[in-house]
Amino acid sequence: MPHDSLPAPAQPEQPSPLPQLSQPAQIRRILRLFVPYRGRLALVGLLVAASSLVGVASPFLLREIIDTALPERRTGLLALLALGMIATAVTASVFGVLQTLISTTVGQQVMHDLRTGVYAKLQQMPLAFFTRTRTGEVQSRIADDIGSMQATVTSTATSLVSNLTAVVATVVAMLALDWRLTLVSLALLPFFVWIARRVGRERKRITTQRQTQMAAMAAIVTESLSVSGILLGRTMGRAEALTRNFAAESEQLVGLEVRASMAGRWRMSTIGMIMAAIPALLYWSAGAMLELGGTPPSIGTLVAFVSLQQGLLRPAVSLLSTGVDIQASLALFHRIFEYLDLPVEITEAPEPVELERARGEIRFEKVSFGYDPDAPPTLSGIDLTIPAGGSLAVVGPTGAGKTTLGYLVPRLYDVTEGRITLDGVDVRDLSFASLSRAVGVVSQEAYLVHASVADNLRFAKPDATPAEVERAARAAQIHELIAALPQGYDTVVGERGYRFSGGEKQRLAIARTILRDPPVLVLDEATSALDTRTEEAVQQAIDALSAGRTTLTIAHRLSTIRDADLIVVLDGGRVAERGTHAELLALDGRYAALVRRDARAPRAVEAAP
Repeated sequence: MPHDSLPAPAQPEQPSPLPQLSQPAQIRRILRLFVPYRGRLALVGLLVAASSLVGVASPFLLREIIDTALPERRTGLLALLALGMIATAVTASVFGVLQTLISTTVGQQVMHDLRTGVYAKLQQMPLAFFTRTRTGEVQSRIADDIGSMQATVTSTATSLVSNLTAVVATVVAMLALDWRLTLVSLALLPFFVWIARRVGRERKRITTQRQTQMAAMAAIVTESLSVSGILLGRTMGRAEALTRNFAAESEQLVGLEVRASMAGRWRMSTIGMIMAAIPALLYWSAGAMLELGGTPPSIGTLVAFVSLQQGLLRPAVSLLSTGVDIQASLALFHRIFEYLDLPVEITEAPEPVELERARGEIRFEKVSFGYDPDAPPTLSGIDLTIPAGGSLAVVGPTGAGKTTLGYLVPRLYDVTEGRITLDGVDVRDLSFASLSRAVGVVSQEAYLVHASVADNLRFAKPDATPAEVERAARAAQIHELIAALPQGYDTVVGERGYRFSGGEKQRLAIARTILRDPPVLVLDEATSALDTRTEEAVQQAIDALSAGRTTLTIAHRLSTIRDADLIVVLDGGRVAERGTHAELLALDGRYAALVRRDARAPRAVEAAP
């Protein structure tokens, strides 16, 4: 975790900018998300159409009541017309419930697809992506951005179709009643559409700013409220400063939320007020027709028309508001599509090679690697061979490229030049499954998930039996400690394993790799967190595990690699020396200097747990 960013959090790094789609292209891409559910959406469309048709029947029934049933005192006809109005209301409600159920189900499925798609894409991203992207930013894309789209994907699409159908059906019914009054009602429609488009663009811009700010806050929470963040903040006396930083970021969000809520509110309210005043204009128009000698509509027609026009008010305003919401949601979709469109740098070969059980011969052939193409390479011209079952130890000063060299074998990074082979096959040609079965990694920082000890160990082999789990723990010299816990292997390790000491977590990580039983081991300073006594015990377990396996050890303590078949000294990304322990001591070069330094440096002994 980048603790140095806690006191003054920087803005989360954004993905590399990709060509932004035009709005029509982006809308087409959004619509393609619904293609797998087109059958259910067609059913929703039928329900919407049926509901709209049923809904516009009531004003016609009302006209017959006023113009025919009441003046002619036909009680039977009146009862039938009244029952018809009740039946249309009940039917429209039932159709509305059904369309809401289906559309919400489809919308939630689309959100599930988006969440899963983003998560799957992030699983494909190289390690470098996560080293330069704040965790809170990633979480915000999956949780906040997709969560904020819930209304859009669950109800907006149905609302758009429903309101559009209702508006069309109502306008047709209004034309059937009186075309002159219809023209009066729709005269201001272009003005309303213009206002809605302006409001939509404004909300889209504010939504982009708001989601960026929410991502920044999520990053602050993730960093400062983790166990490590709390420890750092309190031990450095920065708790109050962190709270002030968070308050400042939250204050910015307050302003953006208010702006998002109020954007165009007055203009949209003006539309609603004008449409609500149109009935008065209709009554005046009917009177004007009579005054000018024209044929005015009947009272029943006028009442029915006003009823239709009032029915038009809600879907028309809702339709305009839906257009505004869609404009705002385009900003959210763009943020999600940014992640979905990230280029995958480490990919599986089109026809990958499968290795059932690798022998374990590793070759580095003129390997070079750099994190930044514009900077000098981290590794350059590496030529090494580790025979099957052999051991290679890599030592050198900090920043020499030791860990990077180890991470190239399991393809956490891909070489820039040259190639790495496993049993003569370029690791880039192997299937991901084969490579992960063949290479096990124990890193310097042991990572444990918030689950039981047994679940953490079974992460390497989900079908492992309790006996296999126990054997792995015994080999890593951790079984006795686990067995002494109140719940044994069912004990929950806590957030990031903070229930255990650094040495205990490291032994659990070693046990996890032992359980996986890979033919190739990459030990990245795997004993660096252990006290002297535990280091000796675990080293014996590692030595037993390494027998017959290919082992690449990134060494911190030189005492742990004296018996390696080959020791390589890296300096400045190049092989400076190579040989056995005895040969390198006799050479009296860099390795000998490192040995003398270790001999002079006092070794800190970790307190026994």
